[in-house]
Amino acid sequence: MAYDQWIDRFKEECGVFGIFNKTQKDIAYLTYAALNSLQHRGQESCGVVFSNMGHISSIKGMGLVLDTFNKKNLSKIKGICAIGHVRYSTFGDSNLKNAQPILDSYNKGSIAIAHNGNIINANKVKSTINKKFKTSADSEVILKSIESYLEKSLCIEDSIKNTMKVIKGSYAFLLLTKDSLIGVRDPNGIRPLCIGKIDNSYVLSSESCALDIIGAEFIRDVNPGEIIIIDNNGLKSINTIQNPKCKTCAFEYIYFARQDSIIDNIKVYDFRLELGKQLYKECPIDADIVIGVPESGLAAALGYSRASNIPYEIGFVKNCYMGRTFIAPSQGIRDINTKIKLNVIASNVKDKRVIVVDDSIVRGTTSKKIVNLLKNAGAKEVHFRVSSPMVKFPCNLGINTPSKNELLCAHKNINKIKDILEVDSIGYISIEGFVNCFKQKKYVCMGCFNGNYPVENYKILEDDYYELYNSNGCC
Repeated sequence: MAYDQWIDRFKEECGVFGIFNKTQKDIAYLTYAALNSLQHRGQESCGVVFSNMGHISSIKGMGLVLDTFNKKNLSKIKGICAIGHVRYSTFGDSNLKNAQPILDSYNKGSIAIAHNGNIINANKVKSTINKKFKTSADSEVILKSIESYLEKSLCIEDSIKNTMKVIKGSYAFLLLTKDSLIGVRDPNGIRPLCIGKIDNSYVLSSESCALDIIGAEFIRDVNPGEIIIIDNNGLKSINTIQNPKCKTCAFEYIYFARQDSIIDNIKVYDFRLELGKQLYKECPIDADIVIGVPESGLAAALGYSRASNIPYEIGFVKNCYMGRTFIAPSQGIRDINTKIKLNVIASNVKDKRVIVVDDSIVRGTTSKKIVNLLKNAGAKEVHFRVSSPMVKFPCNLGINTPSKNELLCAHKNINKIKDILEVDSIGYISIEGFVNCFKQKKYVCMGCFNGNYPVENYKILEDDYYELYNSNGCC
């Protein structure tokens, strides 16, 4: 679980996309376009695995989709089905070896996986599988487990079911065989996965925005614990649990998902707008302008502005062309790093009382730099408002978070946080207010806020996970 210590943000976990082609669609272009629309979910590496005339091939690279794929290698992507992946590593080293999808051969053929999430007991499961592993990614543990059951002459459906019984954590993964596309979502539905259709071809995606981009019709979200098998016979659904409760990660709505996505019937943009309105109800303050921290803080800032009737302004310009994995080698250059990513429109904040809305505070280092940028630009007052509840607990369910000791809110009260950030006031939305913004009965995982995680025996599994991480440095 490597994380960039210079960047004070939760990291997007990964994004997956798959298509089963029954109408001779250009699967190369559709997969390429879809992965581009999911780029916000991972920028370290990307790849596509495809099946053409019974042969499965792979194209992968480090960096962004636009940098990895070109006309030459896209022309090779043909056939009946494909799966694609954009990665930010929460488990396993960041290198091409761990880039996904992972394609593997076993004694009955070849199979590939693209996985979003984190398996907490991956190493324990790995120790029970008598196979050689090529990567340090937990995704390969899922794949090898399924293979081990297939080699015992179980069908693909039963092999997946048996694997779901032993792996613990969060997952939305796609499998590709020579003649099928398969999607699986964990029993709590922590990570998103949806189904779409373009003509007679089915697609699976982490977010609905990818369906919009390629002109696919949104069908529905995959249910928690559901297995979707798509082949020449059509789409088959297998529900492994009765009456599931979808406990989507709260940060999918706060930060990870693109604003134009709909996840488990919740419109992400509308929800963030409601967060801002609720934030004003709970933490009002008089000021001259409201600004948001791009990108995920913008909708909440607009909601705060509308509820308060305080004018909304653009306060920051974000550099959209710098990769999120930019690492500064020295302290002096690190200080410049924030300005490279984000700069203030000084004329909009000078001599004004400014309310700045951000989606979260993790360590507080970036938040403090944002405050300093505003003050250096001449802001008279800076009032910080946060559209998520206090982050007090780390997460190992597919988010790359610091340890509890590094979380600002884990050991500091609101007054101490105000002093550390050197702001004139600070306010967070409450957990109750956050839940009320859904406007309908909705279960979400809020473990990072309240320490209650939906995975059974999470604390025991987490202790094992950290023990392994501390002893090996990286899984």
